[in-house]
Amino acid sequence: MDIPRKAAVLGSPVGHSRSPDLHRAAYAALGLADWTYEAIETTAEDLPGLVSAAGPEWIGFSVTMPGKLAALDFADERTERAELIGSANTLVRLPDGRWRADCTDIDGMTGALNEAQVPDGALRAVVVGAGGTALPTIAALAEWGITELAIVARSSWRAADAVALAHRLGMNCQVLGFENGPELAEAVAQSDVVISTVPAEATGAILDSLRPATRLIDVIYAPWPTPLAQAVAADGGIVVGGLVMLLNQAYSQVEQFTGRPAPREAMAAALAAAGTV
Repeated sequence: MDIPRKAAVLGSPVGHSRSPDLHRAAYAALGLADWTYEAIETTAEDLPGLVSAAGPEWIGFSVTMPGKLAALDFADERTERAELIGSANTLVRLPDGRWRADCTDIDGMTGALNEAQVPDGALRAVVVGAGGTALPTIAALAEWGITELAIVARSSWRAADAVALAHRLGMNCQVLGFENGPELAEAVAQSDVVISTVPAEATGAILDSLRPATRLIDVIYAPWPTPLAQAVAADGGIVVGGLVMLLNQAYSQVEQFTGRPAPREAMAAALAAAGTV
């Protein structure tokens, strides 16, 4: 008989999170009837104390903003990719009671690249934004084989961490400003995939430069579709939204928490039942 276990997503705000739908559906499909998963409002400052106080029944935490840096710092052990990115969205309790940090956001983006039908041998990508979501995105692109990267950012200093990561991963990287319309349009025309990691309204000023993308991944999933997604789809491009990322990063979390293959169909169905697809 399986021992009751607990897991949760930590963040602030966290009420909008779809992680409970995904994990609860997964546990039910796996026959883990006594396992629970909840959403806990948690600031970065509160995260270490909350996880430290968690009893042995707690097997893992999903971590959303603003706690991803705190999760990495708190962990006793870190995966190589979490250290590379510099943040963690997953904390897993190890058999000895210590906590391991991982970044399954990379798995989320890899799933989106697959869904967008980015071909083997693709070389060029454009990433809009240089914040926390851009870093696992760049790591996933490097694993895919992308070697030429254009990062669209408000300023070079804002893009410094993203550029540094790209260089560590052996990528050639240029930074384009939101005002560099012709250069951006040229980069989009030459790219195999464009990935927007910014809020929907942030792409308004560069929409005309981005809309010729043959493949777009937009990390937003609500409200959907975004104006950018609509524009690219209208011009015949392949469009993938943030729900694909959400599902793929959750698959990996479920597997690390339970030690079993994620029941992907059940998890996807849970999102559909919740009205998010």
